[in-house]
Amino acid sequence: MNKVALGILSYIFLFGSLFAQEKINQINAKGERIGVWKKFYENKKIRYQGQFENGKEVGVFKYYSPVSSEFPMVLKTFEVNSGQALVQHFTLKGLPESEGKMNGKLRVGKWVYYHKDGKGILIEENYINDVLNGEFKVFYEDGKLTKFAHFKNGKLHGNSKKYSPKSILIEDVNYVNGELHGDAAFYEDNGNLKQKGRYEEDLKVGPWEFFEDGKLSETKEIKVWKEKE
Repeated sequence: MNKVALGILSYIFLFGSLFAQEKINQINAKGERIGVWKKFYENKKIRYQGQFENGKEVGVFKYYSPVSSEFPMVLKTFEVNSGQALVQHFTLKGLPESEGKMNGKLRVGKWVYYHKDGKGILIEENYINDVLNGEFKVFYEDGKLTKFAHFKNGKLHGNSKKYSPKSILIEDVNYVNGELHGDAAFYEDNGNLKQKGRYEEDLKVGPWEFFEDGKLSETKEIKVWKEKE
């Protein structure tokens, strides 16, 4: 092969390689981001990558730690025409930490948080515009329920129960606007009743009954004096 032919082939190979390279960080005539976008940290490691259509995120966006780009720390999967995205958080080793939906920067709907090994759910909670509302659950590592409660406008509201590792009820109380209010009962790990009574605005009031080995042993009348404002 003569030098001219070799030069032509080299030029074609170089031109083809350049042409095949992915175009990134493009904008359209309106100044809106389009196509694939990638940003990098100062240490040259990738910060995030994803795709835009007319300035809006579409599909899956991957966000990385400046320490390692082996696994994404966050995955955002954008829904079509809704403004919401499924957001998944991971450890540096790729283990799941939490996931749920966001509308912009606000958590919405059900969110779950995982145990450190990433193999089971630790917490399950619900949001309306980034405020806790609805059922709230906490689980032991074996998947058994340890706490079941309700939230309203970010505060505990309604019945709340706690369970032992053997699924025995150990606490049954009620809340109103974040304060203990209403009937309450506490149990031993073997299920025997320990004490029961009533709360008002986070304070024990009225008769409280105390038990030993499940049998009533004492009743105390609790009186509360509140200072006038």
